[in-house]
Amino acid sequence: MELDLSPDADWSELYIDGEWRSAEGGETIAVEDPSTRETFARVARATEADVDAAYEAAAAAGEEWAEAPPAQREEVIHEMLDLLEGHDEEIVGLLATEAGGVPAAMGGTSVHLAADQAAEAATVPRRMKGEHAASNIPGKENVVERIPSGVVTVISPWNFPLNLSMRAVAPAIAAGNAVVLKPATNTPITGGLLFAKLFEAAGLPAGVLNVVTGRGSEIGDRVAGHPESDVVAFTGSTPVGRRVASKAAENLATPAMELGGNNVHLVTEDADLDQAIDAAVFGSFVHQGQVCISINRHLVQESVYDEYVARLTERAESLPVGSAHDEGVVVGPIIDESQRDEMLEYVDETLDAGATLETGGHTVDLDGVDDSLVVAPTVLSDVTNDMSAACFEHFGPIAPVIPFSDVDEAVELANDTEYGLSGSVHAGDVGAGRRIADRLDTGMVHVNDQPINDEAHVPFSGTNASGMGGYNTDEFLNEVTETKWISLQHEPREYPF
Repeated sequence: MELDLSPDADWSELYIDGEWRSAEGGETIAVEDPSTRETFARVARATEADVDAAYEAAAAAGEEWAEAPPAQREEVIHEMLDLLEGHDEEIVGLLATEAGGVPAAMGGTSVHLAADQAAEAATVPRRMKGEHAASNIPGKENVVERIPSGVVTVISPWNFPLNLSMRAVAPAIAAGNAVVLKPATNTPITGGLLFAKLFEAAGLPAGVLNVVTGRGSEIGDRVAGHPESDVVAFTGSTPVGRRVASKAAENLATPAMELGGNNVHLVTEDADLDQAIDAAVFGSFVHQGQVCISINRHLVQESVYDEYVARLTERAESLPVGSAHDEGVVVGPIIDESQRDEMLEYVDETLDAGATLETGGHTVDLDGVDDSLVVAPTVLSDVTNDMSAACFEHFGPIAPVIPFSDVDEAVELANDTEYGLSGSVHAGDVGAGRRIADRLDTGMVHVNDQPINDEAHVPFSGTNASGMGGYNTDEFLNEVTETKWISLQHEPREYPF
């Protein structure tokens, strides 16, 4: 099957029950390239009737797919993975056009990770094993089976649409569920319609995957709260996640929520500053800081604070910025003007509160582009924990640097947030870093590294307001499956009456 995964392909239809169809209302939504600010594609503007059709198809197809042999489900995932890897250059280009992802980030990070997640998902059908348990009742045998939950809703975000959709869609399908995928409005292709093309070409039966594109404000509640949904997997902000989880709970659907973060990069006076700053530059500025697990706050011990700020500033100023389509660019555009304006407002509020602007804090003009979305890498010093760029998830190429006197104060500052997603520690000795990591109230911590780490065979989850449930390996398998207890009474049982 010939696949056209280019930005110029026709992406204007929904994928429901194995068919490409227009939205019921016949309307479409423009998809903009954040580098050029030009529309490059149009996608269907789904209605609630389209959403209902998608769930009806998923519920019908899911019954047969749940009975498919493990080898068949595994084969489909492998076929999809082969297609993903065979079209990796096209997909990287599509991510650059739709998500503003520079190839260094989207090629080396997003596509590679999506492939890793698909490969892990291919092992799921053979891992769906039950157990045998002895009984307290004579002559009884207890069998516990692991079965698919049914219909899994996946609501994916715009920042890393490919791999953050893959980590939910692929294992859900591999476990025998049907899926309804609602991608973000900004990235409906790489977060949604691309999956329809890949799985269709891989031979997935009709109705097992359904993709509905449209505005969250118009169909989001119907997707999150659909009565046919058994699991709702959502990645996004904490405020939206709370609404999605509440809608899911109304139907007693299982919510799997990966939400916001306020991740620290904690550097003590014993750290190797070369390594700490290398990690800091990547962790703050890759994909313009638009990563839920990127560095939101730099906590640096006072004795090395000035040197750290000066060196981080020098590195930030050296990063090539511009269009995601230009060779060598490291920092590309923000996804849209609302995100850009919010992060720059955080910077202004932080400066008004007494912080110092070391570099950045403004947009970078691009030739031929009105109202550029590129924000210069920004370093802020003299920051305190309660300033806007530090206490809010700024989600941009912004590095607020906060001083601390000793490790106890650093831990107190690090934990002074409602979030608990990821973090990193540089303390010279791995053992010292581990002892600090143990004290951080967060779901993931990386010693002598930076917070942006994700491996499909390792659990990925947050604490507190950063979410509920988990992704990867058996964590997400448990979210999209249920246990069923069957007892077998082999001998006549005696009852008390």
